[in-house]
Amino acid sequence: MNPVFCAVDTATLYNAKELVDSLTGEVGGFKLGLELFMAHGAAGYRTVAASGAPVFLDVKLHDIPNTVAGAVSSLLPLQPSFVTVHASGGKAMMRAAVDSAAKGGASRPKILAVTVLTSLDSADLEAVGQGRDTKEQVVRLARLARESGADGCVCSPEEIRPIREALGNDFILMVPGIRPSWAASNDQKRTMTPREALDAGATYLVIGRPITKAPQPVEAARRIAEELA
Repeated sequence: MNPVFCAVDTATLYNAKELVDSLTGEVGGFKLGLELFMAHGAAGYRTVAASGAPVFLDVKLHDIPNTVAGAVSSLLPLQPSFVTVHASGGKAMMRAAVDSAAKGGASRPKILAVTVLTSLDSADLEAVGQGRDTKEQVVRLARLARESGADGCVCSPEEIRPIREALGNDFILMVPGIRPSWAASNDQKRTMTPREALDAGATYLVIGRPITKAPQPVEAARRIAEELA
């Protein structure tokens, strides 16, 4: 399977569907985030997901365990392949999400725990009172996620190897902050090329603007696929 999940970060339903329709078969799946889901909800999700490609629903749930469990339950009819929760919500919250997802049976979404956002670095963590080295904090949260029953986590490229060393290979690593050598880094502070990330041990790669903002998105997706081949 193509490991690339294209990030569809737009609130415009027409643009999202047009992008997904054009890239289906060129990437492994699509990440739908808060912009689209908050603007159009389940109906908008179904419109975009009609292509049948795997969907990573990146809603980053973070609330008390009962509320998160209810939210995951509400998402089950959509049958996303992955749903995110914040690892910083704690073990009980992540366990509640996992237990709720299990009710979806064979079509259940895999629960991925967001560790530290790729827009943050150690100075940012210090500023919000989490006075830890970024890699140390990510590994700590990844370990907590695994203990909670989560299927994997979301981490930056820099934390792939430390997590693999700590948790082994049977834990999904969904990795944003992927930037081909020919693309701008934008607001991502901890980046890596697609080939480097896969070689380090990433399971899936989330790539947005290098594809979606390219003059020819399909050609950009194909260029990335060729670099990974």
